[in-house]
Amino acid sequence: MSDGLRARELTVRYGGLVANSEVSVDVRPGEIVGLIGPNGAGKTTFVDALTGFTPMTGEIELDGMRIHGLPPHERRAAGLSRTWQSGELFGNLSTTENLLVAARGAGWTALARDVFGRRRRTGRDVVDTALEMVGLTDVADTLARDLSLGQQKLVGVARAAAGGCTVLLLDEPAAGLDSMESRALALRLRAIADAGPGILLIDHDMSLVLNVCDRVTVLEFGTQIFTGDPAAARTDPRVVAAYLGTPTEAGHV
Repeated sequence: MSDGLRARELTVRYGGLVANSEVSVDVRPGEIVGLIGPNGAGKTTFVDALTGFTPMTGEIELDGMRIHGLPPHERRAAGLSRTWQSGELFGNLSTTENLLVAARGAGWTALARDVFGRRRRTGRDVVDTALEMVGLTDVADTLARDLSLGQQKLVGVARAAAGGCTVLLLDEPAAGLDSMESRALALRLRAIADAGPGILLIDHDMSLVLNVCDRVTVLEFGTQIFTGDPAAARTDPRVVAAYLGTPTEAGHV
């Protein structure tokens, strides 16, 4: 049974600037945890620290194993996967090929498969499962550049999930999506979580975050000011003042 992600007192400093100050977050299997806050609050920095892309202090455990001393690729191999704000799909590759890049291993074995045109069946099975999970099987052979923005975002999510993960870290997957695409994304995220992985979701779409998340953590200037139920976050004075706006404004998110 997976224990999920446990981060304790995670702190990131850039010289005299404290980007994250003793932030603690749990992401258990099958749940979606929101990480929200104004621009510059330290959300992406937190994900960078979790995944090994920026130095930090504190402790990070994944399924009971301490991973804060591991390099990024070993954290990914352990089951901690992420998306990036920019997406960076290969436009000239199909949806399936974009996922295969992430699903198969690197090194000489992967190179030989490229040269001789052979891929392990297990890799394709993983990709097919990921595409089905995000509802993109009907565009499996479509070039990434020809997909809608919403579909491209889902390819990024599927690519991060391909190959298996315990916890999926999503950095603004709804950026640029309209309300219908955002609702469709919410359904897909819930389906992914129901299949087993925990999800840490960063996004500015408060309708998405507050409706799909089981819990939310709010950051302000790198400090954790709230962790709890999304309904409570809507009316918490600290959250309203730091991010959601006045109670009247918050009612429209």
